Amino acid sequence: MLHKLCWSYKVDMRPLFLIKYTAVFLSFVGVGINIIESFYVYFFNKPVFVHFYPIKKKLPKNKKVFLAESVAFYQKLTKKQKVYFEHRLAKFIRKYDFIERGNFEITPEMKVLIAASYIKLTFGMRKYLTSTFDKIIIYPTSFYSPITKLYHKGEFNPGLKTIVFSWEDFLLGDIVLNDNVNLGIHEFSHALTFHGRKSKDVSARIYHRLFEEITSFMDNSTNTETIRASGYFRDYALTNKLEFVAVIMEHFFETPEDLQQQFPQLYQKIQLMLNYSVV
Repeated sequence: MLHKLCWSYKVDMRPLFLIKYTAVFLSFVGVGINIIESFYVYFFNKPVFVHFYPIKKKLPKNKKVFLAESVAFYQKLTKKQKVYFEHRLAKFIRKYDFIERGNFEITPEMKVLIAASYIKLTFGMRKYLTSTFDKIIIYPTSFYSPITKLYHKGEFNPGLKTIVFSWEDFLLGDIVLNDNVNLGIHEFSHALTFHGRKSKDVSARIYHRLFEEITSFMDNSTNTETIRASGYFRDYALTNKLEFVAVIMEHFFETPEDLQQQFPQLYQKIQLMLNYSVV
């Protein structure tokens, strides 16, 4: 009787086997997709796809209106691309902490401009959010650094996972669009360089590989002298490899035609690096 009773309550194991084999199958599919994408990246220097959002975040009306009126990059996008940009911008604002310093109040419009600076830099990347920083500190003007004992306009501190801006200088870089000085692009470029070194996602790998190619270009003394003699890049670009790439990024977004004409090789590498063309 006990044997029959136990048998009558026997568990049907078929659903568990189905779940197990489905998981194994999906795992093989994932491996296959990664292999295919690796070949695709090798030949085309870009991910198979960039934008895929089953549920898209939306901006409040006031932020969307401000974005449309104030960000030139956004204005040039297609209708579909604008939806992607808005989704990414909303995600950025929710993910990172905005911290004010001094007698200063951060407004929603300020958050939109700062986030837009990062989103346009990463718009061609699939994985665009990074863990290399988790907070953005904003001072009203240039700020004193106890580390360097100097006043700074902007800073990326990977140890503290912090981006720091002087709002005065950030805004100036965002308003004047042809002087090749853009604080937001510059500091966020530093953060992406560290992300490229640490992350294994496809966009980060492409970014890091092209970063190495660009800096090897700088290692050539002939190229360095050509850059110096051209007078196109400000002297600060030759401080080190990190600053060199960050300054090129500023030129790529502010005077792309000039960069393409004077240094086509560098323009092409930045274009591949970001998977986006602004010309």
